[in-house]
Amino acid sequence: MEEELKCPVCGSLFREPIILPCSHNVCLPCARTIAVQTPESEQHLPALLHPRGTAAPAPGPPGGSAAPPDPECAAGGGGDHADKLSLHSETDSGYGSYTPSLKSPNGVRVLPLVPAAPGGAAGAAAPRGAGAGPGPAGSSLTCPQCHRSASLERRGLRGFQRNRLLEAIVQRYQQGRAAAAKCQLCDRSPAEPAAVLCEQCEVLYCAACQLRCHPARGPFAKHRLAPPPGHPGAPGGDGKGAGGGRKPATCAEHDLEHYSMYCVSCRSPVCYQCLEDGRHGKHDVKALGAMWKQHKAQLSQALNGVSDKAKEAKEFLVQLKNLLQQIQENGLDYEACLVAQCDALVDALTRQKAKLLTKVTKEREHKLKVVWDQINHCTLKLRQSTGLMEYCLEVIKENDPSGFLQISDALIKRVQVSQEQWVKGALEPKVSAEFDLTLDSEPLLEAIHHLDFIQMKCRVPPVPLLQLEKCCTRNNSVTLAWRMPPLSHNPVEGYILELDDGDGGQFREVYVGKETLCTIDGLHFNSTYNARVKAFNSSGVGPYSKTVILQTSDVAWFTFDPSSAHRDIVLSNDNQTATCSSYDDRVVLGTAAFSKGVHYWELHVDRYDNHPDPAFGIARINVVKDMMLGKDDKAWAMYVDNNRSWFMHCNSHTNRTEGGVSKGATVGVLLDLNKHNLTFYINGQQQGPPAFENIEGVFMPALSLNRNVQVTLHTGLEVPQCVKQPKLPSN
Repeated sequence: MEEELKCPVCGSLFREPIILPCSHNVCLPCARTIAVQTPESEQHLPALLHPRGTAAPAPGPPGGSAAPPDPECAAGGGGDHADKLSLHSETDSGYGSYTPSLKSPNGVRVLPLVPAAPGGAAGAAAPRGAGAGPGPAGSSLTCPQCHRSASLERRGLRGFQRNRLLEAIVQRYQQGRAAAAKCQLCDRSPAEPAAVLCEQCEVLYCAACQLRCHPARGPFAKHRLAPPPGHPGAPGGDGKGAGGGRKPATCAEHDLEHYSMYCVSCRSPVCYQCLEDGRHGKHDVKALGAMWKQHKAQLSQALNGVSDKAKEAKEFLVQLKNLLQQIQENGLDYEACLVAQCDALVDALTRQKAKLLTKVTKEREHKLKVVWDQINHCTLKLRQSTGLMEYCLEVIKENDPSGFLQISDALIKRVQVSQEQWVKGALEPKVSAEFDLTLDSEPLLEAIHHLDFIQMKCRVPPVPLLQLEKCCTRNNSVTLAWRMPPLSHNPVEGYILELDDGDGGQFREVYVGKETLCTIDGLHFNSTYNARVKAFNSSGVGPYSKTVILQTSDVAWFTFDPSSAHRDIVLSNDNQTATCSSYDDRVVLGTAAFSKGVHYWELHVDRYDNHPDPAFGIARINVVKDMMLGKDDKAWAMYVDNNRSWFMHCNSHTNRTEGGVSKGATVGVLLDLNKHNLTFYINGQQQGPPAFENIEGVFMPALSLNRNVQVTLHTGLEVPQCVKQPKLPSN
C-alpha cells in the first residue's frame, strides 16, 4: 500500500495532499513547485521565477509590506533538496528568453526555488492558506502522472480540495510504522529505537549511530534529518488517532460551513451556502450521507471483483510455483534420460568397436598365415630345386658316358617335373597387403552431428474445458467461455462452437475462430439450447467438450434502440423513454428481435398534447423511419388518437375501433408467434379483434410518434391471461 501513499513528485509520503481535477493527488508543497505561469502573465511572476542571484520585487499586500516566502514550500522542495535538482534552460517557448526550470527526483519538471530577496521577510506574515497563493491569470499546474494541465483560478491552489481521507490514512500508516521504527545500523539486539531519518539515505538512525555513521559534516552536511515516520515531530505524526483528532471537513469556499450535500454534476461535496449562491442550481445535488453510502457500496462491489481477480491471481501464482517445481523435476529427469541415452550410445559404440577390431585381427592373422604358408611352401620347393640343380651340374661334370646315360633319362624327367611345379601364379602372393575391410562411418557421424530432440509430434488438441462460471444468458443471448487444460502442449489454431436449434435438433456451427469467449444473439426466448466446443490444429479436430445447457429468458427485457432510431428521436431514462424533436412522425425500434414464442410489452403515454396519432406495433429491421409506422410493407401497427384507433399495414387502414388514448394511458402489444397474430390493448382492454394474422419472420417492437407525445416502455411483463382464451373472431 505504501506506493499508493507516496507523492509522485517528491516520492515521499503525502503531506497535505490535494486533489487535482484529474483525480490524482499531489502534496501541497510539491504543487507549489510544479505550478507554472504562461508568458502572457510574466508581469505577475513571483521572485522564485527569476534566476539565482537576482532579486525581483514581488508585489506585496496593500501597505507596502512584502509577503514572506512560504516556509512550508521551502521545507518541502527547497534547501538541500533543491541542491540536488539540475538547472537547465527552456528554449522551446519561442519568446527568446530563458526560463529556469528544475527536475525533481521523480523526473517532474518544477520551478527553481530561489530564496526571497533580502529584507523580504520583514513584511507582514501571510494569512493561513496564503502559501497556496492567489493564481494570477495564465498560471497553471500540470499533473505529474497523467500530464493534464489545470488552470489556477483566483484562489490559486486553495481552489483544489484537500484530500483529508488520504491524509488520515497516511497518518495511520505512519503511526503503524513508528511502532516498528528501529535503528537500521545498530549492532545491538534488539536495535535501539530510531531517533532520526535521513531523507536522502532513507536510513533510520538512533542517536549513537547517527553521530558515528552520519555526522553533520562533509557530504552529509546537505542531508536532511527528520524525525522517524509517526513520531510526534514528523509531518502528520502528532500522535492523534486517525479519526480522533480530525475536525469535520469545512467548505473550501465558505470556511464556516460544513459539507452537507454532494453535487453529482461537479463530483464534489458542497455546503448549504454553495447551494444558496446558485452555483449548483441546475445540477443534480443529493444528500452527502446517501451518496457516501452509495459510493461505499459501489466501491465495495468493485473491490469484490478485484478480490475475485486477486484470488484467481493467487491461485495462478500457486500454479506457476508448482509449474516451476515440475519444470525443475522434469529438467532433472530429462537430463538423466539424456545422459543415459548418450551413455548407451557410447557403450554400444564401444562394443561395436571391439567387434570391428576383432574382425581386423582375424583378417590380419589369416593374411599372415597364408603368407607364411606360401613362404614355407616356396622355400621348400626352392631348396629342392636348388639341390636338384646342383646335383645335375655335378652329373654333367662327370666324363663317364655309360654312367651318365644310366641316370640321364630319370634325371631329365625329374628336372622337367621340377620345372612344371613352378606354374604360372606359383610365384605370386596369394593375399595382398591391403585389407578388404572398409568402415563407412560418415552416416553415423552425420547422425551424431544431427542428434537432437525430436519435436513433439503434433497431435490434435485435447478437450476444451467450459468455464461455467463465465457462461451466462441474457434475454435471448447466450455467452459461452472456455479454455484449454493446463500444461497442454498441443498447439491450437482455433475453436469451433456448435449450438443446437433450441428444439433438440442437430448441432450447427455458430462460431469458428481463435477467441475463447463468444456471445450468440438472436435466439428464441424461453428456449433451451445445448452448446459444445472443440479445438482444431493442422493435425485435425479434437474431441468435443462436455455439453452445456443454456436457458434463455422467459420474457423479453429490452429498450429502445438509439443506433437504429431516426435522428429526430430523443431517448432518455436509459433508453426507455422516447420523444421526438420533429412535428412529423418518426420511427424507433426496440433492441429485441422475435421469431418464436409469445411476447408482451406495454407503452405508457407520459405526455399527449394537441391530439396526435402515435402508432404502436412491430416492424422489420429495414422499416422506413421517417413516416408513420405501418405506411410501408415492413410494419404492422395500430395508430390511435384521443377517440378511436385503426390498424395499418402497407398504408391500408382497417378495423376502426372506438376508444383512444390520453395522458397516462397504457398501450399493450401482444405478439403471439405461435399463432402468428398481433393483438393490441388499451388500459388493459383488448382494442378490437386480433389486428393481424398469418405473420411470420423476425419482428422488432416499433413505435412512431412526433413531438407532441412522450412514451415510456415497460418490458419483462407476464403475458396477459386473455391470451389463453380462444381467439376473438375478426370483423
